[in-house]
Amino acid sequence: MQAILENEVDAILIAPERLADRGFMEEVFDPIVKSSGLFVIDEAHCISLWGHDFRPDFRRIHRVVKKFGRTTAVLAATATATEAVITDVSAEVGAVTVLRGSLMRESIALDVVRLPSRSARLEWLARHIHQLPRAGIIYTLTRNDADTVAKWLRNQGIAAEAYYSGVTHPDFRNSGDYRKHLEDRLRANELKVLVATTALGMGFNKPDLGFVIHFQAPGSLLNYYQQVGRAGRDGKRAYGILLTGSEDQHINSYFRSEAFPKPEWIREILDALDLHGALTIPMLQQHVNLSWSRIEKVLRYLAVERPAVVTRVGSAWKRRRVSFYYDTHFNDMLSDLRLTEWNEVLAYTETTSCLATTLSRSLSGPDSEPCGICSNCIGGPVIGAGAKPVKSATEFLANADIELRCKGRAPGKAFVIDALSGNLPARIRARQGRVLARWAEAGWGRMIMHDREAGTRFREELVAAAALLITQRWNPDPAPEWVTCIPSSHRRPGLVTDFAERLAAELALPFHPVIVRVRENESQSQQNNAFHQCRNLDGVFEVQTAVPEGPVLLVDDVVRSEWSMTLGAAHLRRAGSGPVLPFALANADTPV
Repeated sequence: MQAILENEVDAILIAPERLADRGFMEEVFDPIVKSSGLFVIDEAHCISLWGHDFRPDFRRIHRVVKKFGRTTAVLAATATATEAVITDVSAEVGAVTVLRGSLMRESIALDVVRLPSRSARLEWLARHIHQLPRAGIIYTLTRNDADTVAKWLRNQGIAAEAYYSGVTHPDFRNSGDYRKHLEDRLRANELKVLVATTALGMGFNKPDLGFVIHFQAPGSLLNYYQQVGRAGRDGKRAYGILLTGSEDQHINSYFRSEAFPKPEWIREILDALDLHGALTIPMLQQHVNLSWSRIEKVLRYLAVERPAVVTRVGSAWKRRRVSFYYDTHFNDMLSDLRLTEWNEVLAYTETTSCLATTLSRSLSGPDSEPCGICSNCIGGPVIGAGAKPVKSATEFLANADIELRCKGRAPGKAFVIDALSGNLPARIRARQGRVLARWAEAGWGRMIMHDREAGTRFREELVAAAALLITQRWNPDPAPEWVTCIPSSHRRPGLVTDFAERLAAELALPFHPVIVRVRENESQSQQNNAFHQCRNLDGVFEVQTAVPEGPVLLVDDVVRSEWSMTLGAAHLRRAGSGPVLPFALANADTPV
């Protein structure tokens, strides 16, 4: 800090959200900008609603530029400046002189490979990764897929790790430290592949990156260009390969629906702030049935309005007494634009023209000659047929069971009847469990979805698959000595109990339905944050009979938030059971 104030540094690099910190701005930022006379905005497309990754905090830059006026030169730099982006950035920083070069790097050979099923794409990766030069990145749309692809490649003997916001490792204090470690390993070529979501984005640079593969199509060609352009910066031949999948449409549709705050979200949050005064996000969750990410999205959106509708006071948010009009027409227009961008991606995957010139043209780039090295120019794949034999990805996906970790902390004031709050004592917590499949995923996941929606009973194949997982792949220690279940709601009476009883018979264990549903509640799928998920379950279950003392397998059909399992385990442990081993047929998280 002192070095900055005494002008012992040439520049200061800050994140845009720091522009909201008045003390930092007055004491640190303002003096250095005044003394240097230069303000540089990197990744300037983030200012624009038409940029590939609009971030509301970048809107604060307008205030900085306005403050310094003509006394400070402003340089806005980005590799992805379409005409719409340039117009929007100009509105934020003032009249601009545009300096623009060619968009496409001559070293990158582009390809589109159509493989609708996830298993076919996994097998393609295993056969071809060894043919690609140096180290590279595989981008996935979801965290689940990052984990799955990385695990599959490791099973094939390929050095691969998953990378996304929130990824952790027991040897590192936090996700940020671990992600930096993974980036360093990729730079040092200790990894062949880093399987990443968009969390591996701006700021990462490895000039000799040999390839960028997309496991699914991204939401826009701006996104795609930004990511694939990380390859071949050293001028050597590199590859940008887009694998298209059947789930692309569903996942991108979900992301589009979450891109902008909905009017009802804004109304609920402003009403809560009007009624209760300054509130932190956990406090807001008690008053509005919205997830943390949606609440944060609304607050950021309101904070960068002109004038700001909310302001931060410590860790709380306070409503400012200014008028606010939510322009639904404008946001509908932006949503339509996102859909147009998606249709451009689909057109890119289907074109027979040069992929490089198609990509450049879609980004308002200058006209260019065909590249001569993409799959359309050469009339075939940019890499040869992979002859390396691989294991069956279909079998891998069918057996890729998932760890189930029940909750360790309950939000305050949510469980009143069941008296749970804060850190849960170890004596009432569940052990780590397992889930057979992801909801609706090809294989077991699709069977589970079909049977549950039919509402009759789960097929015998699922009973056998669950027993095989428990006894051969999981093999918990201590082993369960009896089986019970989370009882079904009135919407599907007896469905879980019937499955758990048949699973117990398959495992040659006694079944005791000791947990009783004493009142009906709303569907957990309608509860969007931890407080409402817990409040919805408060007082729903009881253990009304004596329970065996040994370790117990606790069964449910579908888990979303793990709170039913967490509460069921607490009831069993309080009633005197042994360790609780949770098992569910499927999890039904959101795509991300």
